[in-house]
Amino acid sequence: MDRRFITHGVCGKGGTGAATFEGQQVLVVSMTRQTLTQDLMQIVCSRSNLNRAYKRVKSNKGAPGVDGMSVDELSAYIREHKVKIVSSLLDGTYKPNTVRGVAIPKAKGGTRQLGIPTVLDRLVQQAIHQVLEPIFEPRFSESSYGFRPKRSAHKALKAASVYVASGKDWVVDIDLAKYFDQVNHDILMSRLARVIGDKILLKLIRKFLQAGMMSNGVVVSRQAGTPQGGPLSPLLSNIMLDELDKELERRGHTFCRYADDFNIYVGSEKAGHRVMQSVKQFLATKLKLQINETKSAVAKVGERQFLGYRIQGNGQLSVSPDSIKRMKDKVRELTKRNRGRSLGVIIQSLNRYLPGWFQYFQLQKGVKLFERTDQWIRRRLRCYRLKQCKRRWPTAKYLMSLGISKKNAWRLAMSNKSWWRKSHNPIINAALSNEWLNNMGLVSLLDKANQR
Repeated sequence: MDRRFITHGVCGKGGTGAATFEGQQVLVVSMTRQTLTQDLMQIVCSRSNLNRAYKRVKSNKGAPGVDGMSVDELSAYIREHKVKIVSSLLDGTYKPNTVRGVAIPKAKGGTRQLGIPTVLDRLVQQAIHQVLEPIFEPRFSESSYGFRPKRSAHKALKAASVYVASGKDWVVDIDLAKYFDQVNHDILMSRLARVIGDKILLKLIRKFLQAGMMSNGVVVSRQAGTPQGGPLSPLLSNIMLDELDKELERRGHTFCRYADDFNIYVGSEKAGHRVMQSVKQFLATKLKLQINETKSAVAKVGERQFLGYRIQGNGQLSVSPDSIKRMKDKVRELTKRNRGRSLGVIIQSLNRYLPGWFQYFQLQKGVKLFERTDQWIRRRLRCYRLKQCKRRWPTAKYLMSLGISKKNAWRLAMSNKSWWRKSHNPIINAALSNEWLNNMGLVSLLDKANQR
């Protein structure tokens, strides 16, 4: 048996047996050495596999597809149509629905096209994913970190930090041009067919790839791409780029790839330009992919960012300026005066956002950034509360209620300074103190940083 393909156990000879996928046993029908992956649809359609897929889709929730069916309605639909669904999957007549297209803004500018399948199609894709992942996962590169079990962006960043600290402080930063929209279906299917022998499963995957996309009421056919939004797309993207990973390993490069975001670390600028040209040629000829020339570069690591961080020449990680800007833009959005919400509600909104932001950016060295961010957020909240007073008399009245003398309250209320400048006044800082905001329940990034 070829252990590169199945590492979780299959029948060694013909007949029926059990295989374990993610700790769950599923039926394996007629698995032999010669037909190792030819009966995978039986596993995809097994009751235990479909039940796990349903639980995952339900827990992920998500918006309805073009048919309008919600996740909550899926169970009743399956109970009524399960025999027909399974039968169509096994005989190859299952037809995926049109995908609902949604454009979302990208962090670095522009938009990314998401494709939202119907909840039934998400269930089928998830069932396929659960069977294919254990087959392909052992084959993937150790330098691939995106959308894989027990791997994360943090692990990619830590590996990159080690490479830079070892002296490879030049980076070949490659941005693929609209990668998820440009995946060549024929190349991807050929990579799948090298491992998967089940023709019905391969045919179904191609149907998912070619399902039309509805955008602004118009259905557009797709001859390329694997839009983000379906459970199967991340695995297919890793399968496609695994050939690039293997080529970089063959050449002896140190690199980190997270989905379509990857950096190659080298020791000099000259080596970087040489690697950039050779990788660009490999992508164009072997995978039919183009790089975004304006966003790709050879540079010192400190001049570029990777997964929201900057890596300094000594390997130290720090939050990139763009990531800080996006965080502040989000806080500004949450603390807009025209939201018409109480300060307590605004703080609750911040408390839902800030812990997740800190969780991702906790690799930042030291606490200064978190301390400054706390100070800025508190000033935003003081400004927000003052703005709620709107006019001079309510402002003076509110300030006096906080214990500020009548003289100082009216001086501040009558001031022509902007609300933002007033929010930095020492008297305001004393009245709307840090302790007061803490008692309101505001999360402190500095406290979290000190508890790491």
